[in-house]
Amino acid sequence: MSETAHKFDSTILREYDIRGVVGKTLHVADATAIGRTFGSMVRRKGGKRVVLGYDGRLSSPDLAAACTAGLTAAGVDVIQIGVAATPMLYFAVWHLEADGGIQITGSHNPPDFNGFKMMMGKKSFFGADIQKLGELAGKADWETGSGKVEKKNILAEYAARLLKDVKPGRKLKVAWDTGNGAVGVSIRAVVDKLPGTHFVLNEKVDGTFPAHHPDPTVPKNLEQLVAEVKKQGCDLGIAFDGDGDRIGAVDGKGRILWGDQLLILWARDVLKTRPGATIIADVKASQALFDEIARAGGQPLMWKTGHSLIKTKLAELNAPLAGEMSGHIFFADTFYGFDDALYCGLRLLNVVAGADESLAAMRDKLPQLVNTPELRFDCPDEKKFRIVDEVKVRLKQAGAKVNDIDGVRVNTPDGWWLLRASNTQPVLVARCESANQAGLERLKDDLKKALAASGVELPADVEAGGGHH
Repeated sequence: MSETAHKFDSTILREYDIRGVVGKTLHVADATAIGRTFGSMVRRKGGKRVVLGYDGRLSSPDLAAACTAGLTAAGVDVIQIGVAATPMLYFAVWHLEADGGIQITGSHNPPDFNGFKMMMGKKSFFGADIQKLGELAGKADWETGSGKVEKKNILAEYAARLLKDVKPGRKLKVAWDTGNGAVGVSIRAVVDKLPGTHFVLNEKVDGTFPAHHPDPTVPKNLEQLVAEVKKQGCDLGIAFDGDGDRIGAVDGKGRILWGDQLLILWARDVLKTRPGATIIADVKASQALFDEIARAGGQPLMWKTGHSLIKTKLAELNAPLAGEMSGHIFFADTFYGFDDALYCGLRLLNVVAGADESLAAMRDKLPQLVNTPELRFDCPDEKKFRIVDEVKVRLKQAGAKVNDIDGVRVNTPDGWWLLRASNTQPVLVARCESANQAGLERLKDDLKKALAASGVELPADVEAGGGHH
């Protein structure tokens, strides 16, 4: 391997992971450099063993081979677990007591994307770590050695660990949609051992995603699951994103439960065994979630959006549960505190199987608020944070009630609105929530005025965004 420095395309080193378009911004040579550099960082922390897994994308095997070559050239031993969902890689790092892990995945991005999610020790590797990886590669500041490679099948141990937390309860009928993503590898090993009746859709791992795009936060991608739930008379349906770290769910009537609604149900469950515990959710979550956590005897904490940021806060506060709107959910009461959507699905089955009412009935009893979906509109990277700062300064001067942990979340008698800059794309993200439609319109007006003062217009289609709860 040549010792020439490596430069990455500037767009791929992101806040939570490395991600780009294969053949355009992300190349096999990048995978080698990532392996070499990450391996060097592991060695300098006194580590020696790294677990490597990859998702079902067509480009993943080549990137995995190149990454392995880079890791071994840095003197790191590689344990290859083959095609796996991202949480199965996380599990392997814990279970095998490895010094780090790399999952090659494009998550829920289109098929031509791919990327890398990493763990240093048992912690997320993100933010400044990723920037440092870029700097070290740029100086060819690498360790040298010749690591060994072994292949390991951990599916049986992984499935057994997930099933360990399943509680007895009434038998359910459940539809599961793995969306041709990497959860297809592990779904049968788990659901075939569950009580009740289970229907699995799109189980075959296929990186072209022939059925639908694997992002369970988009209603269109859940249409097939909804149809199956109605056809089979299921109690509920569960869907996954491409790499299995985000969950989507629908009730027996085929209605979507969003991340914050699911968190209410899980929070009540967790607080039975951990009364008074802190439960964390991101700034995009409904006020109803924070209110319901408090009502169930917990301490609600609003935190920054981003799976790595939430995971880190959960570990820091030793909280038993955290989650975000996007469907990244973290259980640390009896699990490891990483985002495993299949595990979250089992915890949802526990809630439903242990209750004498249906998931649909539970959903009907949740606070009924009206809100916009997540409104995303283009804004150049060099401007997006500045605009949010300008808005914040003006709001504070006007005496508004502002939470500025991540962008601005403004409370008014009508409810709240949020404006933040995406960490991963050149977009601004906004959301509004109120008790009724009239209040929602006033909040959207407030948001529009706040943006207009910085010379930003809400696009027409965004303005039209109606309620979804």
